[in-house]
Amino acid sequence: MARLWSLDVEAGPIYAQIVRGVERMLASGQMKPGDKLPSARELAASLKVNPNTVIHAYSQLEMARVTETRRGLGTFVREDVNVEGIRLRILQEAALRFWSEVQSLGLGLEDAQKALRSLAPNGAKEAP
Repeated sequence: MARLWSLDVEAGPIYAQIVRGVERMLASGQMKPGDKLPSARELAASLKVNPNTVIHAYSQLEMARVTETRRGLGTFVREDVNVEGIRLRILQEAALRFWSEVQSLGLGLEDAQKALRSLAPNGAKEAP
């Protein structure tokens, strides 16, 4: 399965972008528990970054219990990774950024809901 790895020079440290990329791929289903990540050398070459940067990102993912390194085999997404927890955290972070913007404009919940509804395809509504 082809995965999109991309970096944005203005989006913070590269290692953190790699971590977020893996988490987003998990949250979206592009990556699944048990999947093998590219080797640090392969990913570094494709992103044109220092391999130590990728190693640092993989270390962060391992400390967060998202991945595990299997000696001689590579880095894999843990089978017991909490994908729902990652998905919820990503959504909560996005919601916090959105809510901060709503408040900075002097608007309230009703305005925020209206803005979100306007983005829903064909005015689709979900049950609470």
